[in-house]
Amino acid sequence: MEQLEIVRSALDNLSLPVLLVVGVLTTLGFYAGKSMRFVRLPSIIGFMIVGVLIGPSLVNILDETLQVRLSFITEIALGFVALSIGLELNFRALKELGSGIILIIICESFLAFFVVTAGIYLLTGDLALSLMFGAIAPASAPAGTVAVIQEYRARGNLTKALYAVVGFDDGLGIIIFGFASAFVKRMLLSEMGDSQAAVVSTILLPLKEVGLSFLVGSVAAFLFSLLFKKIDNARDVFIMIFASVLIVTGISTRLHLSLILTNMVYGIVLVNTQPAGVLQKMRDKLSDVMPLFFILFFILAGSNLQIAYLPALGAVGIVYIVMRTAGLMGGAWLGSVVGRSEKNIKRYLGMGILSQAGVAIGLALVVKYEFGPLGTEGARIGSAVITTITATCIFFEIIGPILTKIALKKSGEIPPD
Repeated sequence: MEQLEIVRSALDNLSLPVLLVVGVLTTLGFYAGKSMRFVRLPSIIGFMIVGVLIGPSLVNILDETLQVRLSFITEIALGFVALSIGLELNFRALKELGSGIILIIICESFLAFFVVTAGIYLLTGDLALSLMFGAIAPASAPAGTVAVIQEYRARGNLTKALYAVVGFDDGLGIIIFGFASAFVKRMLLSEMGDSQAAVVSTILLPLKEVGLSFLVGSVAAFLFSLLFKKIDNARDVFIMIFASVLIVTGISTRLHLSLILTNMVYGIVLVNTQPAGVLQKMRDKLSDVMPLFFILFFILAGSNLQIAYLPALGAVGIVYIVMRTAGLMGGAWLGSVVGRSEKNIKRYLGMGILSQAGVAIGLALVVKYEFGPLGTEGARIGSAVITTITATCIFFEIIGPILTKIALKKSGEIPPD
């Protein structure tokens, strides 16, 4: 430990320029990702290992201050991930998969909510705490799933279903969280003798957020589609894509909307309205730039996964991991059976939707900051949620991409090397 502190101190004194750090991280991430091929793991595991090593957990090159300065990279990367998801959600193609996709999204999200809530309640007997853990459970991390799909160039109905589920379940998850947090706030506020007006506004906020996300994404798609019609050069198409993602992501951040949902809607409208030639140019250029974003995104994600939180898991964390896994996989299976989806979707879809990171931690932070002022009980719930969710995300961010690769491999949708 003394040697580690010496290294940290020496690096702090160097005051390395941000661009130098980003360049070095990109290089390290590139080779770490390549090295994962020797152990047959997705490249993003290597990226995250680099992030953990150079994050606050160990060397601390990417300290909290630098993480904040580089947070715009995470937002841009998530914007492009969401756009790439949207561009895969062609309504005609989804129709071929049947109504099962809608049932899967509903079943996996609500079953995860109810199963986690029940499991934590049986363990703790604390309804308010259980509801908040259950409300965060449906949130996924689409970047992990999309990165694996694109790295292995997976194609097929399971791949299409994964795009749809990890894209839309965040929107449904936000609504579930909004209603659950409103109910819990009502419980806490009633103990403090406060008004119910705040609770009503809390119920309306998630609906407003989702509605505005659809509106902003749709309007942006309409406006930029007019510009795309006058552009023939593939390079110019990419420049316009890059500019549009920055604009949509910036508006989402400014209005406190889900940048994932907004950019995904933007992509959905484009893919269902634009000519095939324009869409192919978009996909070709996105496939060129996405690997760079994945390297930087997952290094930054890894730097946020502080291994010091792992001992704090405890029984609640273990129950949360087991129940969330059971709820998501069980819900995906139930939805696919009721919706009469094909065999590969029934068997393997649940394995590809377990990743959890940014959105879940963001919701946990909302609990911490909004429940903190609601007395001792609110502060206790906020502290327990942020600590446990941060720790469990380490597990899900590692196991999620691995299981996604296994699912795609077993379904035969990863082409042979």
